[in-house]
Amino acid sequence: MLAIVGGTGLYDLPGLEVAERIAGATPFGAPSGEIQRGRLHGHELLFMARHGAGHKLLPHEVNYRANVFALKHAGATMLLGFSAVGSLVQRVAPGELAVPEQYFDWTRGTRERSFFGGGVAAHVSTAKPVSARLVDAVQAAAASIGVPLHRGLTYACVEGPRLGTQAESFFLRGAGCHLVGMTNVPEAFLAREAQIAYATVGIVTDYDCWLDDPAQHATVAVILERYARTLVQARQVLEAMLKAPLPEPEPEIRQALAGAVMTPESALTDAQREWLQVLRR
Repeated sequence: MLAIVGGTGLYDLPGLEVAERIAGATPFGAPSGEIQRGRLHGHELLFMARHGAGHKLLPHEVNYRANVFALKHAGATMLLGFSAVGSLVQRVAPGELAVPEQYFDWTRGTRERSFFGGGVAAHVSTAKPVSARLVDAVQAAAASIGVPLHRGLTYACVEGPRLGTQAESFFLRGAGCHLVGMTNVPEAFLAREAQIAYATVGIVTDYDCWLDDPAQHATVAVILERYARTLVQARQVLEAMLKAPLPEPEPEIRQALAGAVMTPESALTDAQREWLQVLRR
């Protein structure tokens, strides 16, 4: 089942026939808000607003573990996120859509970044953290309605909530990054630990602050104005994608925990065994 995680401005799915609203805590705390489960264009879907109702949570305040766990518990096998991003390269212009396929973690270690620890040891490969099949589906949908979309990019995730300095922007460019944002880490990596195929649609709002022209630098007012306009295109791409058959997640993603958990079953508590079983589904 496909789960949609909405970022700024995407707080619902118009047309979703909601059959159930799922709320409540997880073993990892409370998620950002309720999950809506319903049908749209013949597909059973899950939807969650990453920042909560009314956009109350800053990127570093989002409980990513609880969000991903709650979606997995509700039946998600694929997760498509939407989020605002800044561009670190001239060829990816504000107002366009960009799908990253690699991640560079430049957060500061304050976010809970793994389901594992506290008595359950595991090491999960994230060499290729994004589902190529899901990206292919997004690209095909964009092409079908004539919306340009960039892929094969590297997303640098920064801590926020402040916007970056020019020195940081140049550093990330020098590291080979093409996009910068605040929300996809640890979301992408937790999805892999939960054996969920992951991809995100980045809505390009600005050139961060690496250009010499201050008029091109990111400001909240410009970000929100451009985001609102480009979000219309992002919704159109999602609609086109949902009107076609959805892909099946890659087998290697759905089996990401096979051989990754080092702690023997006999050493787990009942509670640990219970949440681990959810991730293994």
